[in-house]
Amino acid sequence: MRYMMTYDLMESARNANQWLGATAQSFASYPGFSMVPNPVFNWMAAWGKVTERTFQRMVVKPDWGIRTVTCEDGKDHVVEVQTVVEKPFGDLIYFKVPGRDIQPRKVLLVAPMSGHYATLLRSTVASLLPDCELYVTDWHNARDIPVSAGKFDVEDYTLYLVDFMRHLGPDTHVIAVCQPAPLTLAATAYLAEQDPKAQPLSLTLIGGPIDPDATPTEVTDFGRRVTMGQLEETAIQRVGFSYPGVGRLVYPGLLQLASFMSMNSDRHSEAFSGQIQREMRGEAGDHDAHNRFYDEYLAVMDMTAEFYLSTVERIFKNGEIAKNQFVVDGHKVDIGKITNVAVKTVEGANDDISAPGQCIAALALCTGLPDSMKASHVEPGAGHYGIFAGRSWRDNIRPLVIEFMNTNSTKPVQKRKPARIANTNAAAR
Repeated sequence: MRYMMTYDLMESARNANQWLGATAQSFASYPGFSMVPNPVFNWMAAWGKVTERTFQRMVVKPDWGIRTVTCEDGKDHVVEVQTVVEKPFGDLIYFKVPGRDIQPRKVLLVAPMSGHYATLLRSTVASLLPDCELYVTDWHNARDIPVSAGKFDVEDYTLYLVDFMRHLGPDTHVIAVCQPAPLTLAATAYLAEQDPKAQPLSLTLIGGPIDPDATPTEVTDFGRRVTMGQLEETAIQRVGFSYPGVGRLVYPGLLQLASFMSMNSDRHSEAFSGQIQREMRGEAGDHDAHNRFYDEYLAVMDMTAEFYLSTVERIFKNGEIAKNQFVVDGHKVDIGKITNVAVKTVEGANDDISAPGQCIAALALCTGLPDSMKASHVEPGAGHYGIFAGRSWRDNIRPLVIEFMNTNSTKPVQKRKPARIANTNAAAR
């Protein structure tokens, strides 16, 4: 019960800050204060507006916001988001583009489940849509999943990916971004042994911790310092009374957000101070760069406790993927059994979350693959978000990934210049 009370207390604090922001804005916007030359009321109104929006966004699942896509025919086509596989902890969704020719590349984009919604990949999705039939893993917020749905750990996650790959068939190209990279590699190896005909054509791993010890970062150092007992005691809470998942043990998204913010606290402080100043000058807008970025960045979701704890223990502490000792449903997965799936790794030279060296370790584990089916790329000057969103992704990495998929397709793909992608997200700041 104390954990449930803690969860509700944390939510109450968030709600109180949202209320304080709304109150400050309403109070300071009283017309009579416009006659007072002191700028304090203008500042208070601006602070209140920014504060209310900030804390309100923390409990809102963002919309994909991808209404149309410009295709090869030069026309804008409507985009429909359809659920093709529905499961308790996550769905497989399809971005259908009616009225255009079926694209030769069927792509499964595996989104992270590390505190943010799959919509964090909005710009990645928008950039791939013109050239691909695109499917995305849409993970659910653990607070909304009843306890009766059971557990969900790294093995369950891996089996979800196996089911999604089987559903899409062997003519699929898989792209895994960040956290799911090691588990997607394991799922591919699992299929190589259990159901070889269901293996995808290619696997692209972007900025994932295949071997966290290859290049230590603040994230890996934290995983080493803290014991599992300390982590379970300090980070795990029970969902409060306001949500369908009441009583479920989770790692709250608000705690994960606090961790994210603390890693670059100076940068975030400057960003919010600057936004308040822009609000005071009337230069801010609902869709300005700050709000586009933070509306997504602040929207966080809870992870099941067993998924979070097993990720820390088995992927980071024990390095089961890096040592090729990962077990799924009683079966020891051998990554060396991957012999027919081309594998490419992508890393950012300035990535401080999954540093260069961690992801490329996947290639050494793929002992059954010839060198001709392995590829790697390190993007100069790119940070973690830059390798899957923003200019580095659009201009350099995305064309390389599409070329890699073309090279490893079962049927020839017409050589044409990939569609030019506009900047749809500020996530790569």
